[in-house]
Amino acid sequence: MSSILTSVDKRTKLVGENRLELLMFRLGSRHTFAINVFKVKEVIGVPKMNTMPGVHTNLSGVTIYRGRSIPVIDLRQAIRIRTTGDESTVQNVIITEYNRSVQGFLIGEVLSIVNTSWQNIQPPPRSIGKANYLTAITQIDFEGEKQLVEIIDVEKVLAEIIDYDISISDDVLDTDIVNAMKNRQVLIVDDSATARKQIKDTLAQIGLCCIECHNGAEALALLKSWADDGVKPSEHIMLMFTDAEMPEMDGYRLTAEVRADERMADLFIALNTSLSGSFNEAMVEKVGCNRFISKFQPDMLVDVAQSRMREILSQ
Repeated sequence: MSSILTSVDKRTKLVGENRLELLMFRLGSRHTFAINVFKVKEVIGVPKMNTMPGVHTNLSGVTIYRGRSIPVIDLRQAIRIRTTGDESTVQNVIITEYNRSVQGFLIGEVLSIVNTSWQNIQPPPRSIGKANYLTAITQIDFEGEKQLVEIIDVEKVLAEIIDYDISISDDVLDTDIVNAMKNRQVLIVDDSATARKQIKDTLAQIGLCCIECHNGAEALALLKSWADDGVKPSEHIMLMFTDAEMPEMDGYRLTAEVRADERMADLFIALNTSLSGSFNEAMVEKVGCNRFISKFQPDMLVDVAQSRMREILSQ
């Protein structure tokens, strides 16, 4: 099964073109789910696992993967898909890397990898409520028919298992700079409500006010509306933190569009993503981001904000 991902390294060029590839799979139901291929290290058969007392109910156990112990999460249970009671539907484990951690997700049948555009990826309808585990939906032509594909908010799944610490180290805080930043505005662009909350709660501790956008297209429209009204975005907000993967327009395309518009080209942009660091550092240079941060690092978020404030004060 790992052969399905043998050319993943060659696929990274798609990200800078507002494109992505989705690994589609099932969870023992008729629904088709997906995650971005760039988060996937490997797909393996169900390994031998050890269960541990007192762990989260969504953890199936712990296994050894390439010499290190990793947790294996029952994805079907984590996103509250009704089980059929037939455990034979669980066939594979997707090994992923999110937020600098490696974990496995217990899934059913792996269907395919499909290449598509972020423009074809839409946010889930707001009418389904905040309790859902989706960041986006799309339609894919698969086996001769249109399939509705639901893209899972893995960051939300992980946040319900791992308690993220938003505390800031004392040696990171610069009191003078923090006082100067009080009530300054920051734009957060991320399709995951969990990720937006993590950033917002962190920055609130140093007095920053946050404006939220759900994807790159929404953020670009907001920035352009300010510019159209004669308001320079870099004077209205101190900086923008943007995710890489988002429906309609990814963070790389957003950055490129901002840099191409002279009214906002000087906006300070920090890419804040769970994708691999080495790849993103190359993309940051290509599209012109100012900083890159791997999720989720409160100290790094604060360091970027303080560094930006020092630049403003020195001008």
